[in-house]
Amino acid sequence: MQLARTILGLAAAVWLVASYPLSGGGQKFILGKLLELAFSCGILAVGSVVGIAAFLIASTPARRRDFAGRLRRPVSAALLLAAGPLCIWVSVETLKGNLISDQELKDFFFGLGLPEFICFVLSFFALAIGWLAAVAVLLGSSVYTLLATYLCVFTCFMAKDVHQLLPALISPLLVWSLFAFQLFNGPDVTAPPEVLYTFMLGGPLSVTALSVWEVRRLRVHHAITLRRALGH
Repeated sequence: MQLARTILGLAAAVWLVASYPLSGGGQKFILGKLLELAFSCGILAVGSVVGIAAFLIASTPARRRDFAGRLRRPVSAALLLAAGPLCIWVSVETLKGNLISDQELKDFFFGLGLPEFICFVLSFFALAIGWLAAVAVLLGSSVYTLLATYLCVFTCFMAKDVHQLLPALISPLLVWSLFAFQLFNGPDVTAPPEVLYTFMLGGPLSVTALSVWEVRRLRVHHAITLRRALGH
């Protein structure tokens, strides 16, 4: 069911971009999406940490110690997700020339006492190699971040390792946090408000409905409730 919802969401996103003009240029749209992806990863990582921490704090001391011993995979998932946006930021700043400039490279080679022509040649090749490497890292880290984001959201940061009720509790927190970020960030396409907000609300509402269904399923079929999970 989650996979079907994800596929429908992707299809709706492609249809929205193809049907309505972009609010900015193509380059602005791509760079904006990269930055949005990086911020979204941060929101997801922080949201998962806050949700799991709140669950642990609300549990009894005995349960808290037990849950704390199961945090290895959720923490690893959050750290792996954060690595993607970091690589994206480094590669984008490199392409912009903010990390190191042509003049800084020339000054470095001049400081080695090399002839002026050699300094110009070395700085040119260093910039060319750095630019190609930055492009490769940007492409690779973008694909990695997309896959990592999908896996982290789909598995809810391996929160099931802590308790099987946690994914259903954390998922709404994550998707509504992303919804708030999208509202603050502004729309990417000039679609009518009714189309735009229907699209934006589809994800959070469907995830919330699935979470409510999962909580009810665990309570009815497995007698798992939040009170019992916390040890009260």
